[in-house]
Amino acid sequence: MKRKRIGVLTAGGDTPALNATIYGIVEEANRRDTEVLGLIRGYASLLGDKVPTVLLNPLFSTIPEIDPCVGGTILGSSRTYVDPESTELHTVRRNLERLQLDGLICIGGDGTINAMQALAEITPCVLAPKTIDNDLGLNYAGEPNDWTRPEAAADAVLQNSRGRIGLDDIVNYATPGFATAVFVVVQSIDRIRTTAESHRRVAVVEVMGRQSGYIALGAAYAQPDFILIPEVALNLDDLEYRVRHLYEIQHHVVIVVGEGVRMADGSELGATEKTYDPAGNIRYSGAGDALADLLQGRIQDGLFERIRTGEPTGSAFFTRKIGHTQRGGRPIQFDRYYGAQIGGKAMQLIADGNNNQAATLQYSGTSGFEVSSLTANRLRDPWGEIHARRVHPSLYDAERMQLSQFGREYLQPIFTDAIGWDDVEFMRAETFSPGNLTNCFQSVNVDIRKRIRLS
Repeated sequence: MKRKRIGVLTAGGDTPALNATIYGIVEEANRRDTEVLGLIRGYASLLGDKVPTVLLNPLFSTIPEIDPCVGGTILGSSRTYVDPESTELHTVRRNLERLQLDGLICIGGDGTINAMQALAEITPCVLAPKTIDNDLGLNYAGEPNDWTRPEAAADAVLQNSRGRIGLDDIVNYATPGFATAVFVVVQSIDRIRTTAESHRRVAVVEVMGRQSGYIALGAAYAQPDFILIPEVALNLDDLEYRVRHLYEIQHHVVIVVGEGVRMADGSELGATEKTYDPAGNIRYSGAGDALADLLQGRIQDGLFERIRTGEPTGSAFFTRKIGHTQRGGRPIQFDRYYGAQIGGKAMQLIADGNNNQAATLQYSGTSGFEVSSLTANRLRDPWGEIHARRVHPSLYDAERMQLSQFGREYLQPIFTDAIGWDDVEFMRAETFSPGNLTNCFQSVNVDIRKRIRLS
């Protein structure tokens, strides 16, 4: 029998769990005597005259460059996507036929799976989820049907039909990359807190999350005073009152704000610019700075002059954007393990002949975490679009601007054992290794370039 040959690519923004997912794909392929061909730089690889590829398991042995403990992706990534309405699809079809693939695994988020829909009509495709925003999935099985398109609205609107959900209802409980991003955010806020406390200042910490506030919710482990998420319009009057009141008591305040937070009229708090991915996403910047300026303009200087005697009142606020730090570095245990499990599941799906499916990570209180799958069609709204998952209202206490009780129940299964002993040992042994002072950084890109072939 002819051995199967499966392609794999990573698209969209990078996450710490991508290499772990690739590792899981290749290890499962080795057990099935299946070749795995890595496509370099995501969908962009399929748009040229030649496709840059790397054989990831020669003689059914995983190449050493695939290290699940290293963040990023050895295959590279891009935000280039396939436009099904253009002639690009003809180029993609020609390249896929030349590669003689029996299927393609796409590792990515909502933009990647939207772009995958056109490819699934050419060759079998499966999605292995990844996104630090944790926004690929559903709060409950029928959620896509709750999207509406009012005539006066520019975008589709979600009308949740479920006021309360259970942990078992969540489709794709957590995406690889989310846990490590939250780990980085929590460490950062812990350090920012001491500066705010020492200098009697108000710290506004901006975290990623275009449309979904999951990372901001996870920041609750650092005990910020207020958490603002994109799903709930900012009540500036209430926030101002609470900040002023808390500052009087503890002489500092820490506010976490998701980058996509909106005002009551629906306008974005920060500046925006369009991107070119098919999900219609926009890039947010400056939400933290905008919030600090608004609050500083409303809170009387006398409050800061009294508590920060001799200090300029203009320095009472400071902002920090954690930014791309959330995307990088060594993945923690949760992401390494479940990233590999998701990858293995994706390979099982494609090897068994499935098409346009997504591997998922499910959770139940009785059996814990387990990998599963669903057809991509179940993620589509009535108009065929796949939306980023929003934080369900039951996870957030809008009145307190904090995590709800159910939100705490949601996060605990992910993070209670998210860090392994080897994560701590790695920091102890490697972070300040004397060799770091004498040896240059060795990029895996150098070794991968030696393996690239143009097909």
